Amino acid sequence: MAFWLADSRKGQDSDWIQRFDPRFWSVNYPRPMVATIVSTGPDALRVDASFLRETDLGGLIWASEDTLDHPLLAYRTDRDYSHTHLSFRWRSGGVLALDAVNGPTLTIEGRDAQGAARTWYVRLWNYAQGSPEDAVITLSFSQLEGGFSLPTDADPVWPGDIDRMFISFAPQGYVASSETPLSAEAEGWIEMSAITCDGERAMLEIGDVFLPPHGLAIATGYDDDGVQTPARLVRTIRQLGYRGTVLHYVGMSHFFRLAQASGDFLVSTSGDPLNTPTRTWHSAFFAACAAQGFRPIASLSYELFAQHCPDDWMQRDHLGNPALTGWEPPSSLLSPAHAQAMAWLQSVGGAFAQLMADAGCEVRFQVGEPWWWTTAQGRICLYDAASAAALGGDPVAIPDMRAPLTPAQTDLLDAAGALLAQSTAALVNAVRAAVAPDPVEALALVFTPTILAPAMPELYRANLPLGWAAPAFDRLQVEDYDWLTEGRDAARRRAYETVNTRLGYPPAEQDYLAGFVLDPTDADLWRRIDDGIDEALSRSPHEIIVWALPQIMRDGYVRLPAPPSPPTGDEAMQAFDDILYPLALGRDATVVPEFSTSVSVTASGFERRNSLWANARLRFDVGPGVRSEAELGTLIAFFRARRGPARGFRLRDPSDFSSAGMVGTPTEIDQELGEGDGLRADFALLKCYGEGEALQVRRITRPDAASVLVSLDGVVQEGNWTLLPGGVITFDEAPPAGSVVRAGFLFDVPVRFAEDQLEISGASFAAGEAPSVPIVEIREAP
Repeated sequence: MAFWLADSRKGQDSDWIQRFDPRFWSVNYPRPMVATIVSTGPDALRVDASFLRETDLGGLIWASEDTLDHPLLAYRTDRDYSHTHLSFRWRSGGVLALDAVNGPTLTIEGRDAQGAARTWYVRLWNYAQGSPEDAVITLSFSQLEGGFSLPTDADPVWPGDIDRMFISFAPQGYVASSETPLSAEAEGWIEMSAITCDGERAMLEIGDVFLPPHGLAIATGYDDDGVQTPARLVRTIRQLGYRGTVLHYVGMSHFFRLAQASGDFLVSTSGDPLNTPTRTWHSAFFAACAAQGFRPIASLSYELFAQHCPDDWMQRDHLGNPALTGWEPPSSLLSPAHAQAMAWLQSVGGAFAQLMADAGCEVRFQVGEPWWWTTAQGRICLYDAASAAALGGDPVAIPDMRAPLTPAQTDLLDAAGALLAQSTAALVNAVRAAVAPDPVEALALVFTPTILAPAMPELYRANLPLGWAAPAFDRLQVEDYDWLTEGRDAARRRAYETVNTRLGYPPAEQDYLAGFVLDPTDADLWRRIDDGIDEALSRSPHEIIVWALPQIMRDGYVRLPAPPSPPTGDEAMQAFDDILYPLALGRDATVVPEFSTSVSVTASGFERRNSLWANARLRFDVGPGVRSEAELGTLIAFFRARRGPARGFRLRDPSDFSSAGMVGTPTEIDQELGEGDGLRADFALLKCYGEGEALQVRRITRPDAASVLVSLDGVVQEGNWTLLPGGVITFDEAPPAGSVVRAGFLFDVPVRFAEDQLEISGASFAAGEAPSVPIVEIREAP
């Protein structure tokens, strides 16, 4: 299906918002503190923060350029705040008050009247009326002055070129540059209400595109999206045409409550596992989803930011090294056997489930990518103390999952898989118990490029355990983006077969996760992702979910809806009947290859020619091949069955139907299809005409399947490839890099009748005059 990477609005619908609309502020903060923002009304917002160190300092941000939203939905950049006025009521608690030395300050970043970069620090207390924790603040940008004491320290702000501004907030007891932990976690909040902007530049144009629903669902992630308001995210999701599920990954680095321990901040195992900013944000997010008809899923993984993970919770390899992912800074994987770690994870799952229920959502919970981590060197991490004890006390070492394994080692992997399945079952049971008697839809996510890596053929025993077989979960969710974006089609197909066979979830009980593009310089990968979506549709999964919203907004991905279905009559029309024209073409049949060329003649008689088609299209007149009354009847019946030009069919061109020359006997080395690269498994059938710069390459979409021969470097291949619809050879294993793929075949031409009527005169036919029956080739591939 068609898609588009939008980089800006070019004539699409727009609307207007008031500058400083509460939905479009964001927050920023240093780890390990956490802050979130929620728009609580059309003119109000709330910030919640959790402080852990004396130096923790957050910012409430308004940016002149909208770099967070999708290009079709972003507000227009306007850096000129001249003669603009902003007023709001400020209320706060648990943060430095407005009159404090380091109290809330409006930092303005931009340029002065001469274009030099400048930063101004505007003390909000200088523009407040009321108390330090409850005041009305009025900011007139053309009269705004930075400085602590006015007029003594006055530093006039130039309002004509502002990039962004942020309001700082810090804990009571704030000490700049002090890493000293606070005596206990400190919570603070800010409310801005009655937000009003007026003056000359009070309104901003904003994208108001509403894409029709295209049948896809969307994924989000709290670690990336939690700095924005839930209202803004849900607006984007809906207006980009996504419906149904919102798969929300709760993350691995920000949602949990932390406690100071020997100089480190580790997840807290007492009390509420979620910090207050996370609770506030998710309550609003789930409620916004429900209000717009979305069905959110809370996704919780075994992955945890390593800096905040207790050492004994981490999986470890046989050398004692912790499981660390490739992110920087790294995350780690929780041990499925560690009782305290699993109890904490279960409490987290229950907390998110309760938030969903409280927001009026049905509770849908995903166990996200639970696995035993394997290092790049092939060392599987199932030897932490808790896992070793659960696996017999002294489990056999597996130094390298890429090497051949002994029966004792494969038995250990089976046992590890059973242990993993027990832990996921306990997690799902804890979620069900948290919201009982309300029902819970339980799902599991599997990432096939890791758990079914060809270099580690036995890893599936541990990471795709039989304990997950249907009906352990209500539905299975599968993602394969590494293989998809790398073009590893053979590996992807084998993975589907393995997952289906081993776990037994039919397509209607599976979701497909499409995406994602990690690096913005790789935006061209969206083409492969979109093709993967179309391929997944042919498998008829329960739902297709695009991963994930941050990348979609960054790269401007737009999925266009399918074109409307053609009108239906008594039965659905088929585009093509895969049957052969029933009459043999005699020598009198006409074959006409045609091109489309525009020719311009100059006043002096010179020509300019432009070839509009890269390949010829064939036309036939098969009427002269009709030799008897019986064949005439066959032609009429065939024409009626095709409904004239409505349905295509096969035609054997008597002058060109073989890969060997034009009419020769095919061999396995007739036509070169391409060169292997170790990744690609699909090769389209081709026939070449001419050579050098005049070479014409023709796609063969209707081969005679029984005639196809395939070779690699001249060696005939049997039993390791399949002929797909459309004339595509797919190998079970991608051909080695540098190998040459060739094929030989017979083929037909996809055609249709050229006209809606078939004019035949019985008298003329009896007198030996052949009817005219024009037929035209159908283009099925570029």
